[in-house]
Amino acid sequence: MIYDPKDEMSYSVAIAGATGAVGAELIKLLETRNFPVSSLKLLASPRSVGKELTFKGEKIKVELLEPSSFEGVDYAFFSAGGGISKEMAPEAVKRGCVVIDNSSAFRYVDDVPLVVPEINPEDAKAHKGIIANPNCTTIVTLMAVAPLHREFGLKRLITSSYQSISGAGASAMAELEQQARDWSAGKELTIETQAHQILFNLYPHIDAFQDNAFTKEEMKMLWEGRKILHHETLRAASTCVRVPVLRCHSISINAEFEKPVTPDQAREVIAAAQGVVVMDDVANNVYPMPLDRQGIDEVAVGRIREDISCEGNGLVLWAVGDQIGKGAALNAVQIAELLVK
Repeated sequence: MIYDPKDEMSYSVAIAGATGAVGAELIKLLETRNFPVSSLKLLASPRSVGKELTFKGEKIKVELLEPSSFEGVDYAFFSAGGGISKEMAPEAVKRGCVVIDNSSAFRYVDDVPLVVPEINPEDAKAHKGIIANPNCTTIVTLMAVAPLHREFGLKRLITSSYQSISGAGASAMAELEQQARDWSAGKELTIETQAHQILFNLYPHIDAFQDNAFTKEEMKMLWEGRKILHHETLRAASTCVRVPVLRCHSISINAEFEKPVTPDQAREVIAAAQGVVVMDDVANNVYPMPLDRQGIDEVAVGRIREDISCEGNGLVLWAVGDQIGKGAALNAVQIAELLVK
């Protein structure tokens, strides 16, 4: 829902990490979705203090992120990293602020809701001051799978994610662009933000490796999927790959269900769900691609077909969603919209 401030109460809002890629998207979405903002504080580290950003035609100076920043603030969006969230979010809550946190700091805390508004909006009501925004890959995947789970009962989920460099932040996006310019000019490529060259490459390593040889990013699908779907017996395994795409994550999904399901049934169920669209016309080469989904709210699903390894109870899907948008900033703003509705 897009709000008209004339018809609603208005709220004091803060963005912690305002100068990052997700922070910039939050500023844009608060404006374009007409969230009822009475005042907006833009908060960041000392190196960004004094920088000016624009909201609704007005220049707002970035302030230092510190506990006192949250005095009088109703809602705060955090996108400044897990360490900052752990330190500052409780300070914000002490001052009467509701925090919507985009890091992994609180996702696995039992009494902190982990919310995708189209999937488990009721969980947001149980918050005690902090609501966690799920991992971007989890959001894109579950937007495709959750409607099917409600109808057919999800048993097992196997995913391979093709994750854009936007997931590594604005500096990594800039590095990919610079590498493209340098390659075109015949210059040596600079590698600073990532362990490997981004341009013309991909690497199956996002976040830290765990004792079971999966990365933390890969384990998030299981941990968060169980919490969001309220499905403690869900089985899931993932491989997460960084690809040289600026924005939008793509997910290859194998889903096994309790009940038989056909591709046509799946298309009908997904098409009827909120926040997701079907793009599945292979005869005309129509399927979701990251280049086409940048800046678009809905997650797109295509290549819907029977999983021939599951004897009628499985599907193979391809889902694409904007990592900075629905995978981060948009989902956070939608959570805030739930709270003020």
